[in-house]
Order: sequence, then structure tokens, then C-alpha cells
Amino acid sequence: MQSVIGGAYSGRRRLAAERFPRAGWHRLVKGEGAEECLVGHAGRDVLVVDGLASWLSAALAEIPDDDALRETWLRLLDGLVAAPCEAVLILDEMGRGIVPMDPAARRLRDHNGWLAQAAVERSRTAWYMRHGLCKQLK
Repeated sequence: MQSVIGGAYSGRRRLAAERFPRAGWHRLVKGEGAEECLVGHAGRDVLVVDGLASWLSAALAEIPDDDALRETWLRLLDGLVAAPCEAVLILDEMGRGIVPMDPAARRLRDHNGWLAQAAVERSRTAWYMRHGLCKQLK
């Protein structure tokens, strides 16, 4: 698995498209797991998975227990690691360390940060994008 992390409109998708021009793309939607990501992409060497932040936001609304939520996104990541193709995750960096006052917004940023850490830990390569500039971190 590989990860590309950065803020909104930082160039993450462009980087993935340039590095993996023949990749299949899948945008996660509410309730999907790794198996649904792979449907329709059989035979591809690379699958780019996008939409993790909106998927996580929807999961937050449905799963009030933080431990159960963590298990949900860990299952997703582990399923993508085990996929028959190389998964490239487009991850969102949120807030650059600014902590929101709203508890729901804080919970989203917390889980997004934990998810990103777990994804990068499982990735063999990780890139950070900022202002269209790319730095390989791992």
C-alpha cells in the first residue's frame, strides 16, 4: 500500500494520476469496505482510493463508539493492504494542528489523524503534498 497525504487542493490527486496513469480509481462511499473498493477493478495493478474523509465523516454519524469506529477503519486499511493490487490512498490532512471548538469536528479530526497514522504505518511509501510540492516521507 502507498499513501499520499496533504490538504485540500494540494495536488494529491494530480500526483497519483501522474505516478499511476493506468490505475483504477475508486471513491469510497458511506458504508463501504475494502471488498467494495476492489469490485470492478480486477486485473488492475494499482487502485487509487479517494474519499476517505467523507467516508469517515459518514461513519462518525453512524458509529458513536470510538473503539468500534477505529475497528471499522482498521478493517478497511487491512483489507486494502491485503488486496491483490497495489492500493494508493489519498488522505486528507485536516487543520494543520488547529483544534476546533465543536466536539463533532474535533472527533472527525482526531479519527482522521489516527486513520492517516495507521495508513502510513502500513504503507511502504508515503508522500506529503503541500502547495503542489511533493516530499517523500517514507
